[in-house]
Amino acid sequence: MDTDVRRYLGDLVAVARAVLGDNLVGTYAAGSVGLGAYQAGRSDVDVALVCAQALPERAKRDLVAGLRHEALPCPARGLELVAYRRSVAGAGIAEPGFEVELNTGARMPFRATYDPGDRPAADGHFWYALDRSILHQCGAALLGPPAAEVFADVTPADLRRLLVDALSWWLALPTPPGDQPAAGAEDAVLGACRSLVRVRHGRWLSKTAAGQLLLDEGHPGAPVIERSIAARTGGVPPSGPQARAVQRQVLDEISRAG
Repeated sequence: MDTDVRRYLGDLVAVARAVLGDNLVGTYAAGSVGLGAYQAGRSDVDVALVCAQALPERAKRDLVAGLRHEALPCPARGLELVAYRRSVAGAGIAEPGFEVELNTGARMPFRATYDPGDRPAADGHFWYALDRSILHQCGAALLGPPAAEVFADVTPADLRRLLVDALSWWLALPTPPGDQPAAGAEDAVLGACRSLVRVRHGRWLSKTAAGQLLLDEGHPGAPVIERSIAARTGGVPPSGPQARAVQRQVLDEISRAG
């Protein structure tokens, strides 16, 4: 793990313990840190907190105040933090179910959401159950029991539905027409690759590792996947239409699998 990120996560745990006290069950690194693929200068820091009981409004706001970038500077692009009750984390539900959500960082728009009902539908409700699925398989415990004991996976049917929702959401985002490189298109392609690998092989991999596995398997979108992998280390990203073609291939296969 990046040294600055390791130090930051230690400080984050200390703040969470100070705010939540005995209500804090555990703190878990998800995303690229949990998958062992953190890339300095590119990756976010994704963290899940688990509490024994529902959080009072004051505790939610104290967490946000103590963990926002202005109070605890994040060395990555930003922090994406979500807190869950243990009963929700272990239920395997498809709904968001969070207590509080915080996005904050020097290069990330600030967002604090104190109730799942306040999360705009246009921003996607699929993220949370998919993140908990990744935590079930790959979460790194910073404090508390192993992630696999705390987070339950979703059912195969819910997984496919959530992945279809996620891919459809990505495809609905605007992208430049024509052949010019589209910033962020590589993440859309490799995120789709990760979804397909989860359906085909039953396991979560980092975006780059998932793309490489599909290359090894002879995926028809290989040239775009190769370009997307190279773009993560400074190469030129694919165009919007190229990325969408691979995303649609993945969406079609996952839809048929259901």
